[in-house]
Amino acid sequence: MQDMNAHIEMSHDEVLRVKLEVLKREHRDLDEAILALTQSGHADQLRLVRLKKQKLALKDQITRIEDQLTPDIIA
Repeated sequence: MQDMNAHIEMSHDEVLRVKLEVLKREHRDLDEAILALTQSGHADQLRLVRLKKQKLALKDQITRIEDQLTPDIIA
């Protein structure tokens, strides 16, 4: 009988794809939080700046992972 908690190995690309989806979800959530805060009419500007910086950092991470997953095409 096989152990139910058997170690499952993922390829490097599979790990990157999972991480990419998590980061994209976090990016969307931040986008929604920024929108809600902006529409509230009494947004804390410091909090807005922090959220936007965090969103930008996530976008950079997403771009780096997408670049790793995209094969180089020699023109």
